[in-house]
Amino acid sequence: MRIDLASAPGHPERPNEDWVSAAIPASGGGVLVVLDGVTPPAGDDGCAHGVPWFAARLGGRLTELSGSRRDMPLDQVLAESVRATADAHRGTCDLSHVRTPQATVVVVRWDAQYVEHLVLSDSVLLLETPAGGVTAVLDDRLDRVPREVLGSVAATDALRNAEGGFFTAAADPAVAARAVTGRTPRGRVRAVAALTDGASRWTDTFGQGDWAACLAVLREEGAHGLIGRVRAVESDPARPSARYKRHDDASAVYAEL
Repeated sequence: MRIDLASAPGHPERPNEDWVSAAIPASGGGVLVVLDGVTPPAGDDGCAHGVPWFAARLGGRLTELSGSRRDMPLDQVLAESVRATADAHRGTCDLSHVRTPQATVVVVRWDAQYVEHLVLSDSVLLLETPAGGVTAVLDDRLDRVPREVLGSVAATDALRNAEGGFFTAAADPAVAARAVTGRTPRGRVRAVAALTDGASRWTDTFGQGDWAACLAVLREEGAHGLIGRVRAVESDPARPSARYKRHDDASAVYAEL
């Protein structure tokens, strides 16, 4: 088994709001967790702690439960992790605020029989078959929202964790039911990769290669190599900023099973 991961902040003077972890439980198999903390607009978000605090606690709980509770489906793991994280600051923060700290989620868990996955919001999961075919598992609800709508804070807030909009892990455990989940027989998966949108933009925004090419970069150059390629494209002054940010926090994890 080979696991390679990397994460880089979008700006050296701002904290990285992503979370990436990998675990190999004593019981066997493995777990990958990738979160992309949602940077709130300037102003009040009802929380005294901030997005990095939230991502670290949610990511830590997801990693622990995914590895220790194999009897618990991943959507239940997410629900319990959201609940535990909310309880950690329920007494000090307004968790009903629409911009309370939140994150996108990818969780992958495997054992000798199956590879399970969960995707919520716009981070990306890649599954590679033994023959080299690559499937992207996506939650595309955010992509369906027109760019001009996302340019408005009020309009985006109205669609955040709302019917007809898009969903992220925040303070309501019920959001776990909105995640894209599934499982694949272990023999049909050779490798997996998870990317926050700061790393997946190499394919889905900049068009530097398809998902199979993206996975090939991860295999040959590692997660750090893919992020380096993204930064090189972003640094081209002739290229407009992607999704209102020239540089975003970028994280990737690659595992050969």
